[in-house]
Amino acid sequence: MAVTVASVFSGIGGFDLGFVRAGFRITVQCEIDPFCIEILERHWPEVPRFTDIREVSHADIPVSDVWVGGFPCQDTSVARMGPRAGLKGKRSGLFHEFARLLGEGRPRVVLIENVPGLRSSHGGRDFQIVIRTLAKLGYSVGWRVFNSRYFGIPQSRQRVYLVGCRGDWRGPAEILFEPERRQGDDAASRSNGKEIISPFKKILGDTRKGPIVAGLAYCLYACSARHTGTDWSRNYITYPDGRVRRLMPVECERLQGFPEDWSMPPKPPQDADKLDTLRYTALGNAVSVPVAQWLSARIKRYITRRSVDQNEAAYKSARTRTRAVSLGTAASAALPGH
Repeated sequence: MAVTVASVFSGIGGFDLGFVRAGFRITVQCEIDPFCIEILERHWPEVPRFTDIREVSHADIPVSDVWVGGFPCQDTSVARMGPRAGLKGKRSGLFHEFARLLGEGRPRVVLIENVPGLRSSHGGRDFQIVIRTLAKLGYSVGWRVFNSRYFGIPQSRQRVYLVGCRGDWRGPAEILFEPERRQGDDAASRSNGKEIISPFKKILGDTRKGPIVAGLAYCLYACSARHTGTDWSRNYITYPDGRVRRLMPVECERLQGFPEDWSMPPKPPQDADKLDTLRYTALGNAVSVPVAQWLSARIKRYITRRSVDQNEAAYKSARTRTRAVSLGTAASAALPGH
C-alpha cells in the first residue's frame, strides 16, 4: 500500500529520511531556511516545496496520510537565555499556522516533535494549548519523550513526540507504546552489583595516540563554528598530548543518524567557518533519523491495520445490506398475489 507524508518545518529532512526508509513517499516540504532548502533540494529534487508556512493554503498540500512537523523550538527551549516567549514567540508561534493548515487538510495522522521544554513552557500552558488545539480539530493525542541514545546512536538527545490520530482514541497509544517488553537484567543497578559508570565518562579510542571520545555524546545544539564560551553540547575530542578539538560536522551527522556529508550543500561557500556554522546549526536543529524511522514504521503499520479493519467493516456492512434486501425480496414474493 502506498503511504504518503507531508513534511512541514522540514529542516534538512530528518523526519523525511526516516519516513522514506520506512516506505513512505514525500508529497511536499515546507522550509524557510535557505541553507536547509539547498539540502532538501539536493536529496529530493522532485518534491514540491514551499518556504513560508504563513503563505501556504491547504490546497497547496497534496492529500497525504500523515503530516509531520517539528515547529521551531527556540521560544520553548530551556537552553534559551532569558525568559521563554513560548507559543507567543515569533518562531514557536508558527505552530498556530501549522494548526490552521491541519484543520483544513485533516490528515489521518499527525506527528509533532519539539524539545522537552515545551511541556514546562509557561507553566505547562503552552503544551496544554497544543493538545487542546489538536483535540478541537478532531484528533486524539498522545505523547512520549524519546532519547535518541536508545535508537542506535550514541547521543543523549531527549525530545517530546506528539501523535494525533483523527477519530481514533486508540491510535496514539498503538503508535507510541509497545505492548511487549524485553527481558531485562538489572543486576548492575542493585546494591551488591557492579558499580555503574556514567556513559558520559566511558571513553573510546586509542588512549596512547588518540583520538579519544566519550562513549555517549551530549545533546547536539545549533551552534557556531567558533567556540563562544556558551557551548551547550560539551562534546570534544581529546588526544593524549593535550590537544582538544570539537566534533566535525560529519561526526555530528553520524550522531544524528544521517549518512556522511548529508548536510553538505551542492555549492558550499568559500568561507569554511561559515559553512561549518550552517551545518552545525542545521544538524543541531534536526530530528534524529532513527527515531523518525521507528515512529514512521509504527505509523505505517497502524495505517495499514486500520485500512484493513475499515475494509472488513465495509464488506460486512455490504453483506448485511445485501442479505436484508434478499430476505425482503423473498418475503415479498411469498405474499398472496405474487
